[in-house]
Amino acid sequence: MNITVDKQPNCTATIRVEVPSDAVNTERERILKAYASQAKIQGFRPGKAPRKVIESRFKDSISEELQERLVRKAYDEALEKEALKVLNFGIPADFSQNPDGTVSFNSTLTLAPEIELPDYKGVEVKEPSAEISPEDIEKNLEGLRERFAEYEDIEDRAAENGDLAVLDYTSTLDGKPLEEAVGKSVGYLSSREGFWMKIDEESFLPGFTEHLVGAKPGDEKEITVTVPDDFPVADLHGKELVFSVSVKELKQAKLPDLDDELAAKLTGGKSLEELKTLVTEQMTVEKRRKIDDYKVNQIVEHFNSLVDFDLPEELLKQETQSQADTLVQKGAQSGMSEEDLAAQQAEIFATAGVQARTNLKTNFILQEIANAENITINDQELVQHLATIAQQRKENPKKFIKQLQKEGRIPGIRNSMLIGKAIDFVLEHANVEEVSGEPEESDPNDQ
Repeated sequence: MNITVDKQPNCTATIRVEVPSDAVNTERERILKAYASQAKIQGFRPGKAPRKVIESRFKDSISEELQERLVRKAYDEALEKEALKVLNFGIPADFSQNPDGTVSFNSTLTLAPEIELPDYKGVEVKEPSAEISPEDIEKNLEGLRERFAEYEDIEDRAAENGDLAVLDYTSTLDGKPLEEAVGKSVGYLSSREGFWMKIDEESFLPGFTEHLVGAKPGDEKEITVTVPDDFPVADLHGKELVFSVSVKELKQAKLPDLDDELAAKLTGGKSLEELKTLVTEQMTVEKRRKIDDYKVNQIVEHFNSLVDFDLPEELLKQETQSQADTLVQKGAQSGMSEEDLAAQQAEIFATAGVQARTNLKTNFILQEIANAENITINDQELVQHLATIAQQRKENPKKFIKQLQKEGRIPGIRNSMLIGKAIDFVLEHANVEEVSGEPEESDPNDQ
């Protein structure tokens, strides 16, 4: 075969193929013989139908199979000759059976990026302690008490830290209603009626609730705050917003006693000591997960800072859309309206694009490490992993695996397992330093 490959930017290449007439004829003869030996045609014994009858009856099928075989052989030869790492062969175009008996076609291939791996052994990784302090446990138990709190009206004093204020408010920017000034929906920042807000420095915008300390029902306040740079609406970063606030009610939480009775409500009959043990175990598992995520994030940041390469545009588009869908779903779950989400579409896609690029870069780097270290996922590991998932979902393993095969999801799952193995390898060979403090929070969407 005459094969030429023209590599292009963004991990694409054009392959042009011309198959000599003798190779075309040889392959066609093989297909004809197979059809002749197997075809059942009325009036002829199996294998005895004339060639012309076979060619006429199965003309389209023979042509289709011939094309598939020639394309497949061309791809195999190109892979061997050019040492290509092809992610997608594309759809053959301009397939022509020429007058001289040759066959020609071309296709646009999507290639894996060419990566020059940095040193991946001995990466510096910090690991906070997984120990759970008594203060952590106490804080968690206090949160459980708050789940069963009753709220009483405050009538004999002014608002204090920890109270809840019921507010009506509107906001302005540069003297204009906030949404008018910004030109789009800004959700709860614009205005609310009957809004419950805990008087706590972590509530709402920084510096807002400190102005509520000392307030009483019926008070009217004008509160000016500066929007922080980590706020989701980028247009508001550093802007001074003025809130016109009406304090409607003040309430305080009456917490239940932390005793066996509360423990029984929370756990279905367990004692307070059993509840504390359960809380400690759950917090340990959660902290261990955060530490593991923190370590993985350090690996991701390390490789992404050292290596850069082109990414396949189509894959980048798909991953960006996937990340955007996830962000929209999280926004909806947090209470954002469709109008709010639509107003932030540009910011959502910008964030999704950055995360998509990081994810793809990391996956390709880790795949390259897996290849360099001969790390693989065998069929037994894959089946065991899928069976475990099926068991967790209380589904029949065979039916579950068959459904995944039907949906074409098995290769993706195998690749995810391979990435996990590669991460484990890098961590096993990392220089781990134990440090004090808490692991930085990670976003599940980042992985």
